[in-house]
Amino acid sequence: MTIKFFIQSKKVTSTIYVRVCDGKNDAKSKTNLVYNFSLWSNQSGKPKNNKDEKGKLLIVDLEAIRATIIKEYNKSEGKRTINTEWLKEVLNPPKLKEEIPLKLYDYFTHFLKHKKSTLKASTLTKAVVNQNMLKRFQEENHHEYLISEIDANFCLKFQKYCEENNYSHNTFCRAMKFFKTVCYHAERNGIELHKTFKYIKVKFEPVEIIHLSLDELKKIEQTELPHDYLQNARKWLLISCETGQRVSDFLRFKKAMIRYEDKIPYIEFKQVKTEKLMPLPLSPKVMKILAENKGEFPRKISSVNYNIYIKEVCQLAGINEPILSRIKNPETKKYETGFYPKWQMVSSHIGRRSFATNNYGVIPTPLLMLGTGHTSEEMFMKYIGKTGTDLIKQLAKYLYKENNELSLSHV
Repeated sequence: MTIKFFIQSKKVTSTIYVRVCDGKNDAKSKTNLVYNFSLWSNQSGKPKNNKDEKGKLLIVDLEAIRATIIKEYNKSEGKRTINTEWLKEVLNPPKLKEEIPLKLYDYFTHFLKHKKSTLKASTLTKAVVNQNMLKRFQEENHHEYLISEIDANFCLKFQKYCEENNYSHNTFCRAMKFFKTVCYHAERNGIELHKTFKYIKVKFEPVEIIHLSLDELKKIEQTELPHDYLQNARKWLLISCETGQRVSDFLRFKKAMIRYEDKIPYIEFKQVKTEKLMPLPLSPKVMKILAENKGEFPRKISSVNYNIYIKEVCQLAGINEPILSRIKNPETKKYETGFYPKWQMVSSHIGRRSFATNNYGVIPTPLLMLGTGHTSEEMFMKYIGKTGTDLIKQLAKYLYKENNELSLSHV
C-alpha cells in the first residue's frame, strides 16, 4: 500500500489531498490541511523546506494522518472496500451520537449540561441539591431508578424516606417537582415515562407567612442598639421593608443609582433573579434614612451577616411573639417543629414580604405587584398568604366604608 500527499491547485492556501493505493484499490480525498503551493513539493509529498517551523509542524500532522490510515487499513482489509468513501470516513470519522442516560440520577447530569446556559445560577444549585438528595435516597434503598420507573410508588417511597430523615413535607414536594421537570425533559429526548407518571401529584402544606407589622417596625426603629454594625443592619432592614426587593438586589443599592423625575427620587437597577430593569420610587422613609446617613445608603454588608444581624436587632427590639415553625437543631442537624420567638424566624426575605403584606389593601394590588415584581395576582396572593376569603373581605371593606351611602341599615 502506498500513501501519497499532494496539492492540485496553485493558490497560496491550497488544500492538501491524500491518495491511497494497494494494487487493487485506489482512493483519494481531501485532508483538513492547507499549505502554500509554492513551498510544497508534490514529488516528495511534503514541504520543500522541512526545517521551516511551519513545515516541521505540517510534517508532524501528515505523519499522524499516515499512521491513522495505516491503522484503519489493517482493521478494514478483507472486511470493507478501500475506496474514497472509506478514506473520507477515516479522515473525518462520524461523531458519535450522545448517549441519553436512562437512569434518573445520570440524566440529572445530562439535564444540567444542556440547560446550563439558560437556567439561573440559583436553579442550577437547586438541581445539584436535588440530585444529591436522590443519590442518598437510592443508596438507602440499594436501587438506582430508571426514568421509566418514576411512578406513584416511587413518590410514596421517596416521601417516606423524607419523613424518616426529618425533611419537611414541602422539601419533599419541591424535590419531587424537580424530579418531574427532569423526567419531562427526558421525555422530550425520546425516553418513555411510566404510564402512571402523569398522575403523580404533590400538594404543598400552607406555611406561616411571617412579616414585620407596622407596630413592630416602629419598635425596631426606636430601639437603642449598642453596636454600629447593628445600627447599620437596621437601616438596611428598614430600607428592605420600604422597597420590597430581594436581598440580592437591595444590598447592592448605592447613591449613583438614584435619579429624579418631577422631584420624585427613583432608584434604577437590574434585578439579579429576573434580569429585569427596575425603576423604583423611593419612599420618604427611605430618603430620611439616606439623609441621616449623609445622603448615602448604609455601609455594604454580606447577605450572610445581614441575616445574622437582623435577628439580633429584632431580639433587642423585643419581637418575641411565639411562632409555630421548624428550626434546624445545630446539634442534631435536623429540623424540629415547635413554637419559637419571632425574632428567630427573621431572615433576609422578611423585608420583601413585609412590604407586600403591610401595603396590601393600601396600595392597589396591580401597583403593589409592580413594586414586588410578581407577574400574576395568584402568585402575589400566595406570597403574602392571602386566600379567596381575604379577597372577599377586602371587597366588603370597599363596599362598606363609613362615608358610603350603602350600609346595613338600608337592608
